[in-house]
Amino acid sequence: MSQFEHTVAAEQAGLRIDKLLSDIQEDVSRSQAQSWIKDDLVTVNGTTVKNKYTVQEGDEIAWSIPEPEEMEIKAENIPLEIVYEDADIAVVNKPRGMVVHPSNGHQSGTMVHALLYHLKDLSGINGTFRPGIVHRIDKDTSGLLVVAKHDKAHQKLTDMLKDHDIERKYRAIVHGVIDHEYGTIEAPIGRDPNDRQKMAVVENGKPAVTHFEVLERFEGFTYIECKLETGRTHQIRVHMQYISYPLAGDPKYGPRRTLDIGGQALHAAVLGLHHPITGEWMRFEAPVPEVFQAELDKLKLNA
Repeated sequence: MSQFEHTVAAEQAGLRIDKLLSDIQEDVSRSQAQSWIKDDLVTVNGTTVKNKYTVQEGDEIAWSIPEPEEMEIKAENIPLEIVYEDADIAVVNKPRGMVVHPSNGHQSGTMVHALLYHLKDLSGINGTFRPGIVHRIDKDTSGLLVVAKHDKAHQKLTDMLKDHDIERKYRAIVHGVIDHEYGTIEAPIGRDPNDRQKMAVVENGKPAVTHFEVLERFEGFTYIECKLETGRTHQIRVHMQYISYPLAGDPKYGPRRTLDIGGQALHAAVLGLHHPITGEWMRFEAPVPEVFQAELDKLKLNA
């Protein structure tokens, strides 16, 4: 079994233990966390608890995760917006709430399960659990991803990502009013030494660069566009928190009092790349999802 520990921070106090665990580990559902608690795999200050337990600041949480079982990945008829497809690649507009690939706690309903149903071929470089997957976005982040349909395209796309040759722009709502029009955050990202389930700006982290532009300002919030120069885990979420403008709705890096949209207000809106086989320049755009747009409309009314 894998062992994990977490000390409850002030902003996490008052959460149910199952909700806290699913917030800490984004690839774990609340129902999965509840099953661990039921099986006495979770302790608070050395004692097992019930699902309804409300955590307090300073509580020492420890939990064990059983080793993942072998999974047979089967195609599932799940609606999936494929905005482009040819013999080599596909571009998908992933919805909010969908996990990209299977993992412990997400053995069905992922984008991979949907891809296996909708597409005839997928690359095999990343193995059985991640066929075709070149890059990822978080479960509650929506937007555009490129998928490889064979290994030659996959390797070329991977090289393009490493060389920063793929254009990726995100739309986000952040807390606070940014008073300048443009900015660049250049700060290394690695595991948070105080919470291994989070990423943070750390001295020995991997280089990370995010450019942003203000699109619109509201009462207490700013609508921005971010351009990724690198692609670190949770990069935009970590960088915006680092400069004190955390993403609205973000359960991991944002404040508890925030927009009630079920996850971070972050959308991968633009994807531009040279086709990995033909070299043709291709650029795709996807509008923000309805729940995101609805919050923008509310903010505009209150501005």
